[in-house]
Amino acid sequence: MYRNLLINIGVSVAFVLVAQYEVIGQQLDPELAQLIAKGLDKSHGIKINGFEAEQAKVDQRLAKSTFLPKVTINGSYTRLNDDITFDSDTRNLLVATQRLLIKEATGIPFNAEFPNDVPLTEITNLQDKNILRSSVDLDWVLFSGFEASNAFKASRHKEASFNYLGMAEKDKLALKIIETYDKLALVYASEEVLNTSKNYLNEQEYYVKKSIQNGLATPIGRKKIELAQQQLKTKQLEYNQNKILLIEVLHQLTNENRERLRLIEPQLRPFVNDSLSTIQKRNEVKALEEAEKATLYKAKMEKNSFVPKLALKGHYEFIEDDLSLLDPIWFVGMGLKWNIFDGNQSYLNSKKSVIEGRKYREQIEDAQEMISLGITKAELGYNSSLQKINMVQKEIELAKDTYKMVNKQYKNDLASITDMLEALNDLEKSNFKLQESFFDQRRAFIELLYAKGSLNY
Repeated sequence: MYRNLLINIGVSVAFVLVAQYEVIGQQLDPELAQLIAKGLDKSHGIKINGFEAEQAKVDQRLAKSTFLPKVTINGSYTRLNDDITFDSDTRNLLVATQRLLIKEATGIPFNAEFPNDVPLTEITNLQDKNILRSSVDLDWVLFSGFEASNAFKASRHKEASFNYLGMAEKDKLALKIIETYDKLALVYASEEVLNTSKNYLNEQEYYVKKSIQNGLATPIGRKKIELAQQQLKTKQLEYNQNKILLIEVLHQLTNENRERLRLIEPQLRPFVNDSLSTIQKRNEVKALEEAEKATLYKAKMEKNSFVPKLALKGHYEFIEDDLSLLDPIWFVGMGLKWNIFDGNQSYLNSKKSVIEGRKYREQIEDAQEMISLGITKAELGYNSSLQKINMVQKEIELAKDTYKMVNKQYKNDLASITDMLEALNDLEKSNFKLQESFFDQRRAFIELLYAKGSLNY
């Protein structure tokens, strides 16, 4: 068993020496890439950002629809207390005028009596008391004073801002999933150390018992072994709890089945990439810039309320019988609306939007300063992680040579079994420290990519 363990450790060290120069880049384990994809599909925050972007897209369509004609069909019934008619003097005048026209048409002298057998037309009411109407109206904005176009541009930049926020949310979620996955891999790596320690203590317990029987050791030595075994049980309990917790966190982040998560075997492999010098604009900054542009167009839209608006108005009545004598059957007209003074509301709203834009500008500058500081910190952390790997590799080489020497001495009766087991335990612990250094290097590498806006998954 110890021989196979030693071979595995030697292979691990050889792998590290090769991997140090191998360009892995952002190649993720298939299991990890799949978990990230599922996490992105499951994330509530990402979905909410998507809905916000869809709403902004609908706002763009609303702005465009300003120039589409609006057609409205109307219907109504009204009953007045009485018919609306001419007053008596006007009615008498209309009747007298009708008689004069008939006399002139029939050749009856002006001063002659009007014949009784000639019928007269009744005077029409101005409006009957029963009014049934059905009509269609057309309202068509021809020029909105640039309000609609600026509203469209503001909504378009607002949509882009939410899209970038969604991408930033994806980056943060990917970081969480990668970190949790790596922690789980580190927990699994610690299991081998615990097993080695357990075997080591069992061997120690056996030889201590033999020594006590032969009078070569005291019961205190056995109590030390028992204490170490109890401490090991505590570490094993902590291992099991960490494993359960990390699997639960991955389940919450990705909605992956817990049983499926228990079957994965995550591995820690260092990332090395020659493209770490590439710096791209972070999605958070892009989102702020788009939000700033949206507020600027919103401010322009508020100012444009003082620009004259032009619209076409049309109306047509389907039922003519109930129209009054003064109502037209149809009409078409052009209208001009010019807001001269609105109590400074448009001016103040525009000023408010300008101030909001300045606020975004300050946030952009603050974010850029923090990102610059974060890049410096991430670069230092990444360089330190590489140095730590080199240091641990030297420790493994020393532990490996020590184990070989002690093992040879043990075979020649120049060292005790305790010395040999301690050397093996030191070698296994050094190997676990290498796994920890891998974890730190992966974290530093991913953080550096994230800081430089180059994180892809």
